[in-house]
Amino acid sequence: MSLSDDGGYGGDGHRGPETGQTRTRLPGSDSDLYGSGRRPRAGMSSRNLVTIVGVIVLLLAAIAFANRGGSGNSETPTGDSAKDTDQAQPTAPTGTKPVTGKNGGIASGFAKTEQGAQSAAANYAVALVSANILKPNERHSIVKQAFVPAKVDEMQGKLDAAYSTAFLKKLGLDANGNAAQGMTYISRTVPVGTKLVKRTGDTANLEVWCTGLFGTAGAKSTTPVTSDWFTMRLQLTWASGDWKVEGFSQQDGPAPVNGDNKTSGADQIAKAVEQYGGFTYAR
Repeated sequence: MSLSDDGGYGGDGHRGPETGQTRTRLPGSDSDLYGSGRRPRAGMSSRNLVTIVGVIVLLLAAIAFANRGGSGNSETPTGDSAKDTDQAQPTAPTGTKPVTGKNGGIASGFAKTEQGAQSAAANYAVALVSANILKPNERHSIVKQAFVPAKVDEMQGKLDAAYSTAFLKKLGLDANGNAAQGMTYISRTVPVGTKLVKRTGDTANLEVWCTGLFGTAGAKSTTPVTSDWFTMRLQLTWASGDWKVEGFSQQDGPAPVNGDNKTSGADQIAKAVEQYGGFTYAR
């Protein structure tokens, strides 16, 4: 996406057309750009004072109402669907721990609530688009942990076929998903937000908006590390006392305009991935 010369935001809409005339700013005109300064009033009328006090009272009442409506826990543990799928739900303390532990490196023990389903979706999105998903042994562990038992064999077969030796070779990786000596393959996902699309009983459909980076860091890399924006769609089912993945898909975007960041060297990127650990995500 390219921006026009005016920055893509309406250009100089705040400036009027050129008229050829020259305006002169007179001395002492701080309060009036093109004329003489106004003389300050000696005092404030009672009408103005009442008006200001009234405005302040209204503002305080509005703030109090907003805080009362937004600070509580609006989550309904056994609700049948999202209350408003068009608006982001705020993160608020519920008194319920988002997770109770980890299994195979992935967070587990999510609460059977809307918030728990969103937490599960965010963490599963990170695992399903990680560098470990390209490694057969780690991939099988992720599938076993993330998917409902009835889907494990099916999804393991599909992902094994998708991440075949031929596919890995195109990425510069060997059959075990490892980069060549002196190279580091990177695939890290960062959830930007989660959205509960629908929840009915023991099932929940969610979307996770993500950004991330992927590619191979190294002096001779032909696939340098770059950033990406995508949305993961996950179908979760409550099974064995936890939220598990029934199915998932991925689509591009929404993606913002790229910033003017200075590109870092391959070594710096590789060290950053090694030195900075990931997070357990919770709503």
